[in-house]
Amino acid sequence: MLAERRTLSSGARWEPLVGYSRAVRVGDWISVAGTTAEVVNGQPAGGTDLAEQTRSAIRRIVAALGQLGGQLSDVVRTRIFLTDITRWEEAGRVHGEFFAGVRPVASMIEIRPSSILGCSSRSRPTPSSPGAGRS
Repeated sequence: MLAERRTLSSGARWEPLVGYSRAVRVGDWISVAGTTAEVVNGQPAGGTDLAEQTRSAIRRIVAALGQLGGQLSDVVRTRIFLTDITRWEEAGRVHGEFFAGVRPVASMIEIRPSSILGCSSRSRPTPSSPGAGRS
C-alpha cells in the first residue's frame, strides 16, 4: 500500500502549467521545490543582497516544511545554486545561520543566471521524517 501523498501549492501561476508543487509529502518524507527569495514588487527580497535573498528563500522553505508537518531540524540535504560561485561565502554564512545545529549534507553549485526571477540563490532541502534518526 502506498503512503498518503500531500501536496502544497504556493499559488504561483506556473505550478499547474509546469505540473509541479511547492512541496510534497509522501509518508515520512517531504521534498521542497527549488526556492528563490520572495519577490516583492517585481524584485527579489533583499534586492541585490545575496545574504538577504538566501534568508528569504530559507524562510520560505521553513514555511513549506511547517505546512506539511516538518521543521528545519528534519532537513537532511540542501542544494544551493549560485549564479556567481565567487559569492559562495555570502550564501554559505546564511545557510549556517539556519543549519549550524542541523548540519545536513549540502552542495553549492554554480548555474547560469536565472531568467525566471533574477534571484541569485535557491535552496532545495530534502528533510527526513519528523523525529527520524533521533534517539
